[in-house]
Formats: sequence, structure tokens, C-alpha cells
Amino acid sequence: MSHIAWLGKKSPFCGNVTYGLSTTEALRRRGHSVSFIHFDTPPAGLGRPDTDESESPEVVTLPYLVKSQVYTIPSPGAQRELRESLERLRPDLVHASLTLSPLDFRLPDLCQQLGLPLVATFHPAFDAALRNLTAGTQQLTYQLYAPSLARFDRVIVFSALQADLLERLGVRRERLAIIPNGVDTNLWTPAPDLDSPTLAELRHQFEGRRVFLYMGRLSTEKNVEALLRAWRLVRPEGCVLLIVGDGPLRGLIQSQTENDVIFWGYESSLARRVALLQLAEVFLLPSLVEGLSLALLEAMASGTACVATDAGADGEVLQGGAGIVISTQGVTTQLRTLLPVLRDQPVLTAELGVRARARVQERYTLESNIDALEKLYAELTLQPIAA
Repeated sequence: MSHIAWLGKKSPFCGNVTYGLSTTEALRRRGHSVSFIHFDTPPAGLGRPDTDESESPEVVTLPYLVKSQVYTIPSPGAQRELRESLERLRPDLVHASLTLSPLDFRLPDLCQQLGLPLVATFHPAFDAALRNLTAGTQQLTYQLYAPSLARFDRVIVFSALQADLLERLGVRRERLAIIPNGVDTNLWTPAPDLDSPTLAELRHQFEGRRVFLYMGRLSTEKNVEALLRAWRLVRPEGCVLLIVGDGPLRGLIQSQTENDVIFWGYESSLARRVALLQLAEVFLLPSLVEGLSLALLEAMASGTACVATDAGADGEVLQGGAGIVISTQGVTTQLRTLLPVLRDQPVLTAELGVRARARVQERYTLESNIDALEKLYAELTLQPIAA
């Protein structure tokens, strides 16, 4: 079993946080030791382990100046704190779930000096076709990171499209590992025969209305405004659009809620998030750019019919009948056509939900993700450190 120093995020809530917490928990269940290093305000002394028993095994906090869902700006002393923590912990390897921070670029030199193998998971969303301004901005992020990523021992990406993009930017193919996101299909399941108390409560709350759901970050790249425009053009009778999440556009979206458009806000309860996906008939993801959406995989595993753009790897996940794939261009127009069909064809949505769960079980389980991680770790701990 390995001792892994995991450098990632615990807040604010985003896909990176979900990825880090679910992956490290699964690694611990398999007997690995994980020290979780993240940016936070420590209770006493920068970089000292947190004594909260719920944070066991050891958790190390690094100081920061700014922390958001998208990026982190560390305090001037963060690099020194990280080095001292790694020297004290003496892990077998470091796995950085990159937080879009200046500290990311210093990791290869630091780990080489300490003689530690270094793995990165590179999360930034992308649209390989560069069809819009947001995609162009994300392309700049890839160009900025590529020279540094080329010096990591391995860089985990979620799809062949993402690997191809980094390879074109100079990261050698042998240093790229394609390991798709995975979800726990024992947690994210279709509604059971006997409703949980949380699901029963939600059914009562939305009684008589069919739920169409968006769950995710409320930001420009998620393109929720296009979804709202389509919904208002169609007004599908007997249906409600439920928007769950938080982000920079919260105020704008919240101000536009109506009888058939409900702003739920951020949902901190895991049980309630599971129940919301079990309740929903259709999950909608209109993003302009993506990596590989965990929210989409969770919805699919829950047996919810899914509609998503072909941004990032999401189109690849749904291709071949596991869901409906639309283009990032003209999202409002496409949804305006699809929403009446989804309203009028409950047999179709039920079949799409069955196919979605089957696809996740075939390709995107947390178990298969951890299998691949363990294999990668075993290879690296037996190899010399990359130059």
C-alpha cells in the first residue's frame, strides 16, 4: 500500500472538490494512506495538521490570499509550508489535483528536489473545436500550463480529446494517462422501490410536476442563460425547471425565477443531491466548455435522461444512445426543439435513463477509476523521477 500526499481542494464546492474527496476516500478504503494537503486557514499554526478526528488521516493546510471555485492565490509562505510538510510526511508520491494556482508551476522542481514522483490531474474545461470565446480562453489556460505539465511524471486527463490537445502543446504522450472520472454507482442509483424519507419529501414538494434539472456551477461557461431562454420559449406544461448550484451568476439567475423555474441554490446535503437526481426526469447541461462533468455522470448513474452539449468529453460520454448530445452553438434553438419532445415522450426519457446508467456502469465507475490510479502509482514508485 502507498502513502499518497494529495494536494487539492476541499472548498469552495466544485467538481475538483468532489473529485478529490471521493478519490481519496476510495483510496483509503483500499488501505492506502492519504495525507490531504489543501488551502485553508489552519486553526493554529500554518501548515500544521488538523486535529479534527473527522479529517483523519492527517490533513495539512496551506495559507492563501484568495480562493474561489476557479483559482487559488497562495500566500507568500505557502511553498515553504508545502515543502516542510512533504519533508515531514515522506510520502511515496505526490498527486496534485491542480487548483489553477501559481503553486502548480513550482511543483515539478519541488518534487524533483525531494525525490518524489509527481502526478497531476488536469481539470480545466475545454472545447477542442474552439467554437466560442469561452473555449478560446480555456485554450489559453492549456497553453500556459503545457510547459509545466511536460515536467510532471504523469498527467491524468479525462479523454483522448484532452490528451491530443496537450500533446499538440508539447506534453509527451507517454506522460499522459487517460483515466476518466468515475462515480460510485452504489451511491448514485435510480430511485429505490421504497423511497427514502428525503426523496419522499421531494416528491410531495413537487407533486404533479415533472422535474427538469440543472445541477452545477452558475457561471458564464455553463451557459445556463441559454437554457432559461429556451425554457421560457417553450413553457412545457406540467413541468418545472429546477436550478441547483451557486456561482457568479447566482444573483442574475435567482432574479429570473418564476412559477415553473425554481432556483434551489447550493445543496450541501449529499442525501438531498442524490434524491434530487432520482426525482428528476431529465438532466440538462448546456455548457460551452467542459472537462468531464461529474454532475453528468452522477445524473446518468441515477438513471436520469441526460441532455448535454458536446463540450469537452461530455459528448463522448453520451454518444451511441446513452443520452442526447447537442452542439455548443445555438443551444437555445436546439433546446427549444427538444424540450417539447422530452415532455411528450416519457417512454423515451425512461429508456434514455436506463441507457445512461448502463453506460456509467460500463465505463465510468469509481472502482475502475481507482484500479487505474493504483496501477499508475505502482508504475511510478518503481521508476526514476522524470527530468
